[in-house]
Amino acid sequence: MIRNGHRTAPGAERRGPGSRSAVRVWCDGCYDMVHYGHSNQLRQARAMGDYLIVGVHTDEEIAKHKGPPVFTQEERYKMVQAIKWVDEVVPAAPYVTTLETLDKYNCDFCVHGNDITLTVDGRDTYEEVKEAGRYRECKRTQGVSTTDLVGRMLLVTKAHHSSLQEMSSEYREYADSFGKCPGGRNPWTGVSQFLQTSQKIIQFASGKEPQPGETVIYVAGAFDLFHIGHVDFLEKAHKLADRPYVIAGLHFDQEVNRYKGKNYPIMNLHERTLSVLACRYVSEVVIGAPYPVTAELLGHFKVDLVCHGKTEIVPDRDGADPYQEPKRRGIFRQIDSGSNLTTDLIVQRIIKNRLEYEARNQKKEAKELAFLEAMRQQEVQPTGEDE
Repeated sequence: MIRNGHRTAPGAERRGPGSRSAVRVWCDGCYDMVHYGHSNQLRQARAMGDYLIVGVHTDEEIAKHKGPPVFTQEERYKMVQAIKWVDEVVPAAPYVTTLETLDKYNCDFCVHGNDITLTVDGRDTYEEVKEAGRYRECKRTQGVSTTDLVGRMLLVTKAHHSSLQEMSSEYREYADSFGKCPGGRNPWTGVSQFLQTSQKIIQFASGKEPQPGETVIYVAGAFDLFHIGHVDFLEKAHKLADRPYVIAGLHFDQEVNRYKGKNYPIMNLHERTLSVLACRYVSEVVIGAPYPVTAELLGHFKVDLVCHGKTEIVPDRDGADPYQEPKRRGIFRQIDSGSNLTTDLIVQRIIKNRLEYEARNQKKEAKELAFLEAMRQQEVQPTGEDE
């Protein structure tokens, strides 16, 4: 069991996390390739109670019911722990949610999105807790799915970048077929377009400004496919001060593509913004930060420290070092996160197992469609009463 030392539930000090007066909420899942859709589910779940416990399934359980996960269980545990609405993480949570599990962790109810999760034999994994009235539903985040992100990686296109209004015909064709089984299309497994709103940013943002005595730490980058390497780096930056206020500057899609090439970034600026805002080590995000860390930027945010990881620093368009100003001021720090995971390595994992992931998505959709058809048949069956 992992407890997060960085944040406790409001009132936890007064009542204690084990107190039955505090509403304890349970969520569980694979949390593979954690994205802002997962974070939004956990945000909604946390708002339903006082203390949020998240169970994460093992690699073995996921492989049995869905297919191979992209990330290892240790990576997935740490990613969930880094989401700011999570109070506690339970490793190796059972794939089927039972009343026994809820009782074991003193949880009042569990929360899941308004999609379905099925076992290998096509059963609803939340059937028992639903029947007992200890199930709550939250809204699934529109416009994002793991299927879509995998599709972007496998098809080298820039159609998902925020400045491009039209999907290429090749991407549209791929989006229509990825994970699609011959039986049709279900409402959950598929590809859709994310639409950013100011309300969504407000829901994810802390809304807090730097306070006197806090150390303002600025970091900049793509933070694409927000992953454990980013989390390790941000955690190290956060630990540089007793009272840190970490600002993450996110570069425009076109800027990221300039220094990363190919079809990067995989996630566009709006998607990357929510992913980073959900991290417990980040206080604020600059949406579309300039590539060079200028004197104006440092002055505007009253920056005390500027940090960069061990990855290569690509020169600006004019050949200049983007960190020359903070270096001149003596406030530049290079951090070794201790992680060698990069966005490139994630994409390589996907490409290496491409056929397995495509088969996994087709299998998942086939089960979901069969479940939907069974539900439909149940609804249209006669009640058995005499007419």
